[in-house]
Amino acid sequence: MTFSFTPEFAVVFVLMFARVGTMMTLMPGLGERAMPMRVRLGVAVLLTMILFPLHRPLYAVDLARPAGIVLVLFQELAVGFTLGMAGRIAVSALQTAGVVIANAMGLGFAMQVDPTQGQQGAVIGTFLSLLGVAIVFATDLHHLVIAAISSSFSVLRPGVLPGSGDAALFLVGVMSKAFMVGIQLSAPFLVFSLVFNVGLGVLSKLMPQMQVFFVGMPISIGVGFLILLMVVGVMMVHYTGHLESLLSELAVNRR
Repeated sequence: MTFSFTPEFAVVFVLMFARVGTMMTLMPGLGERAMPMRVRLGVAVLLTMILFPLHRPLYAVDLARPAGIVLVLFQELAVGFTLGMAGRIAVSALQTAGVVIANAMGLGFAMQVDPTQGQQGAVIGTFLSLLGVAIVFATDLHHLVIAAISSSFSVLRPGVLPGSGDAALFLVGVMSKAFMVGIQLSAPFLVFSLVFNVGLGVLSKLMPQMQVFFVGMPISIGVGFLILLMVVGVMMVHYTGHLESLLSELAVNRR
């Protein structure tokens, strides 16, 4: 057996790696910032090698026109960024829910570095984000991530860049859905916060001499953790369904 690595072979591999690597950097599970960069790079190269025989015929490369190759490279980066950002926005629903829950419980001031976001966030949000990443691997949703990357070559063929309006509309829809899911996850805590604070207001009017803040803060935090203990399973089931529906939509071949 002989293998000939022609310049066209190398150019197509780089173009595919541009799309796969960009999506891998942003997709949930395999693209988390807590994962070492070398591991992510190695997984992206290995996945490109696996997908290369399947999607190589989709690339029409003319080495005599380097400007066209550069244009396709930027198109591949744009497609990978758009689809990968959709997955990253879906993951941010847990961070949004965590911030809302922390403020409802009175823990909005407690901040911690979130390894999934690379920045500071509410402690509850960090806990939910890490739990979400664990669920991605426990439920094999990372298989859908790989399927979405493979299907992107059929949905968005190389060299055909979709309209910027369609991409913006798609990302706005994903963002609005993620925000709605985040609010739905935090709904029990919003109801508790409203009822509890109204009750504290009535109590402060009935007993002005009572230090409502010192009594209400421990109760709010304690009851909040109790509610979190009771509903965290249902919350993660709902979130997993949302993430699975998005990844399944990206993984469907729409020729």
